[in-house]
Amino acid sequence: MEIRGPLELPAQREDVELTTADGLTLVGELAIPQDAPPVATLVTLHPLPTAGGFMDSHIIRKAAARLPALADLAVLRFNTRGTTSPRGTSDGAFDGGAAEQFDVAAAMNFVHARALPRPWLLGWSFGTELALKYGRDHDIAGVILLSPPLHRATESEVAAWADSEVPLVVLVPELDDYLRPDEARERFASIPHAQLIAVEGGKHLWVGETQTRRVLTEIVAAVNPSALPLATQWPPTD
Repeated sequence: MEIRGPLELPAQREDVELTTADGLTLVGELAIPQDAPPVATLVTLHPLPTAGGFMDSHIIRKAAARLPALADLAVLRFNTRGTTSPRGTSDGAFDGGAAEQFDVAAAMNFVHARALPRPWLLGWSFGTELALKYGRDHDIAGVILLSPPLHRATESEVAAWADSEVPLVVLVPELDDYLRPDEARERFASIPHAQLIAVEGGKHLWVGETQTRRVLTEIVAAVNPSALPLATQWPPTD
């Protein structure tokens, strides 16, 4: 069977709740490999909720559907405050990226409480702003930014990552609506170790199986490269 679209591969999946320091309950899901311990963890931060972003935004949903089986990764996805998905609605209200710092912290607290290994922040669009603004506050193995608009993260917040030793991988679509590769190279130049990957033909929403596979491949290349190349059939063929 070809792996594409909404196909969900085997994993242990658990509905979870995260508790924030300001007393909110956020709804989410943890997916881990079915038959082996995870080698690393993706803590996913979804796109802008006021523009339709939520824990089921397609790249995040497909990462959770595929990568526990294909790359031995744990994937935590959740709705930030005030965000609704079929899983439910998280308490609180959207705060433009300010109080969402408590949501990031709640996710990281959950990861540590569960002893999940090597957490990487995986932000997409608005989620990249949260990763850039608040990721340095936490013990993480790395950061992956998908389609960063750099609307909310300030120049100084970006530059502060120059002092961090964790890998920072930036996937910038060639045809992005907000930040394209040439400008992105200038905006991220303050972080010497940032790995900027310009994706030819890519668009902000990464629509289509070709773009999905490219994004998931780049994620795994950063987090668990021994799992490459990713299988395109299930069960995998030898």
